[in-house]
Amino acid sequence: MQEVFDFLKKCQTYYLATVDGDQPRVRPFGTVNIFEGKLYIQTGKSKNVFQQMKANPKIELCAFNGQEWIRVQAVAVEDDRVEAKQSMLDSYPSLQARYSATDENTQVLYLKDATATIASFTGEPKIIKF
Repeated sequence: MQEVFDFLKKCQTYYLATVDGDQPRVRPFGTVNIFEGKLYIQTGKSKNVFQQMKANPKIELCAFNGQEWIRVQAVAVEDDRVEAKQSMLDSYPSLQARYSATDENTQVLYLKDATATIASFTGEPKIIKF
């Protein structure tokens, strides 16, 4: 899991795919954090992306570092604990202008049953499960 975190963190931007009814939706994300041995992402409860993950928690992440790409299939699990939210906000101080660990909007989700594939055009893919 640490390797997946490091890859996403280095890329700074990754793309999160959800399903909205029968329509796929993809958008850029940038938050990723490890808390209590789990990989977390963050969003706002008021956003469509959160409503999509709530309706269907199966997601995929994708990022490219210029030479390799990563795809992560997972189930996004809500964590409403203040400690989990605060850990994310401590990792991204710029978010604290818009989010708070105790507001009604901030949502963190950890990735469960995740399978990450790191691939390139020149080597064999590497599979990481967590």
